[in-house]
Amino acid sequence: MRSEQASELLLAETAASIGSTSERAHAMLEVLRRIIPFDGAFLAFADPLGHGYHSLVSVDLDVRTAEFLAGPQVARDIEATGTDRARPPLGPSDLPYPAEELPTWAECLIPSGIHQGLGVALFAPGRRHVGHLAVLSGSRQPPSPAIRRRLGRLAPVFARGIDPMRSLIAAARLVRGATAAVVLRADGGCQALPGMPVDARLVDRSPVLAAARERIADGHLYSSFLWPVGGSHAPGGHVRLTVLAAPEDVPPGLTAVALLSPAPDLHGLTPRELEVLGFLVEGCSNHEIARALVVAARTVAAHLEHILVKLGAPTRTLAAVRAERDGLYVPAARAGGHA
Repeated sequence: MRSEQASELLLAETAASIGSTSERAHAMLEVLRRIIPFDGAFLAFADPLGHGYHSLVSVDLDVRTAEFLAGPQVARDIEATGTDRARPPLGPSDLPYPAEELPTWAECLIPSGIHQGLGVALFAPGRRHVGHLAVLSGSRQPPSPAIRRRLGRLAPVFARGIDPMRSLIAAARLVRGATAAVVLRADGGCQALPGMPVDARLVDRSPVLAAARERIADGHLYSSFLWPVGGSHAPGGHVRLTVLAAPEDVPPGLTAVALLSPAPDLHGLTPRELEVLGFLVEGCSNHEIARALVVAARTVAAHLEHILVKLGAPTRTLAAVRAERDGLYVPAARAGGHA
């Protein structure tokens, strides 16, 4: 009993450890083996968009089996058996029909010598479906009630260990003073970042998130810019939007995290000058800027002179570099009225 308790404690510590999600997942399965013996196991992310699962790690499974379990049929069989819902671990002996009627068992597991196992859905706080865990056995003896209870008790630990929001929350902590945040999804939507407030500007299809998506689509891993509050003339000042590309160890359905924070020192730059800087960052000429802002080219030239002085930049190119580096610009699309 003490050994089992010690292993469960070690599992919790492993789930809370730093490192990549895949490394942590593999380490958790190795600890789980001490608590629940198995002949093979696999752990998968639930797709945030509801499109099945993404294989995270497998243990003691041959290449063919691992590849099959990473495919779409497994998701269909998980849904068919209800093991994508919050319920106790389920195995083939619990089904009202032979396991051979499920392609995953008939075409993959049984031919590989696997005859029993338990699958359980993994849910993080807030009932977020984050993944699926399966432990497999070559024995024909169904798992005991004690094994089932044990796996059910440990499922939340695995959910915490692979929760993709962990990596995004860690990235968000790099932004000081963040007041609101959302996670951007590949389908164009967004969802809350646990522990962070929401903001009316950070909603599906909003102009500010459209600008953030453009930065990620352009290949930026990190980008920040300013957004006017209350209209293009910024009667309420500006806020800063920082967008961070999602780390590689999260499901592909999650693309980035966008955060609002107070604007930095603007160096005396006016709302119009910040708009001009947005066009400079895009490499626009004075005539292109004038046409977009519906002003005379000489007006743009005057703005540019003031910008160079305020940023201490000898050239427009260096001014653009400094503005992009420090996030001291309003995106050109917003400044031009197209967002």
